[in-house]
Amino acid sequence: MRQTRNGAHYRPDIYAHSAIVNPYPHYARMRELGSVVWLPRQRVYALPRYAECKAVLRDDTVFISGSGVALNRISNRLSRGTTLNSDGADHERRRKLVAHRLLPRALGAISDTVDRLAGQVVDDAVRRGEIDGVELAAALPLAVVPDLVGWPRDQREHLIAWAGATFDALGPLNRQAVRSVPGTTQMLRFARRVVRQRTVLDGSLAHELLASVDQGAVSADECPALLVDYIAPSLDTTISAISNALDLFARHPEQWQLLRAEPHRIPNAVNEIVRFESPLRAFARQTCVDTEIAGAALASGSRVLVIYASANRDEREWDRPETFDITRDAGRHIGFGQGAHACAGQGLARLETSAMLRELAERVARIERTGPPRWAINNIIRRHERLPLRLVAA
Repeated sequence: MRQTRNGAHYRPDIYAHSAIVNPYPHYARMRELGSVVWLPRQRVYALPRYAECKAVLRDDTVFISGSGVALNRISNRLSRGTTLNSDGADHERRRKLVAHRLLPRALGAISDTVDRLAGQVVDDAVRRGEIDGVELAAALPLAVVPDLVGWPRDQREHLIAWAGATFDALGPLNRQAVRSVPGTTQMLRFARRVVRQRTVLDGSLAHELLASVDQGAVSADECPALLVDYIAPSLDTTISAISNALDLFARHPEQWQLLRAEPHRIPNAVNEIVRFESPLRAFARQTCVDTEIAGAALASGSRVLVIYASANRDEREWDRPETFDITRDAGRHIGFGQGAHACAGQGLARLETSAMLRELAERVARIERTGPPRWAINNIIRRHERLPLRLVAA
């Protein structure tokens, strides 16, 4: 690590397997170095602190997404046509095609169904007692999201793997990203077939998109990318939040007892879970003009890495950031992004995570680890691959 005029160099690979499993010591050292840290391995300016991350996310005129948010050209090319990879009016048009399905009124219409399904999922888990927390975390999103999207019911066995791959591909061009390309292309290829054959569920997002194609409001070529754009984040970020919640409450039983005693804290508990274990590690932006961040000069065309997970533990913003505390006012976290590119599906993620916590709090006295968890090795998503737990019935 050595100082430069544009901040500092941090030479360790923050995308190495060991760093993916335990990234927080790396983030802490980067925050100590400064507001802008050059990563020579990825040739990108990293932003490890909260203030600069939030400012960049809110300035989508200078720090653009249209050239791609990945750290490799292949994935940026594959991501063309998504809301993630667009700016300005183009981004707004694409987002409107899906975001209205995620507004409070639309989510209110399905909240009873989500609660009922969450109750069934938790009842089954409590009966079994010893479970894999990842399977429990995935059960509700898999029951809700594919139906909302309209994905064919007999073609869902690969969805979690495909969704994980679409995120994994958005890191640097390392072994993980290369391995993820087949899954990414398979999901997009299947989405194209779904659109071409119109094998979608009536009343779903996909059904509505195809109606827009018939009306000339959107091209058929845009639909597959938009379906992937919706389904992958809606699955992975929610599975991450729920599995991280299970693990955090197993590790902090006093917080679980507080939540059971005061269930009105559930919305804030969701915020604290996302702050403490952010589902998304980081995404990139590109400068479209010469600019500066915290006194560091960046030429037009520079890549900037916004590290959400580091910002959400920045000592300059949070009191005792390494402490998991559901009484903390954590609503200003940036775990779901900020600005024009804030996660459109965060309302759905909150709805599902809250429903699961509510049902668990009513039925489960204690959540206990029965073995060491195993973290998924993914460039972008922070979630478990396996989480052995025991649910002790209330």
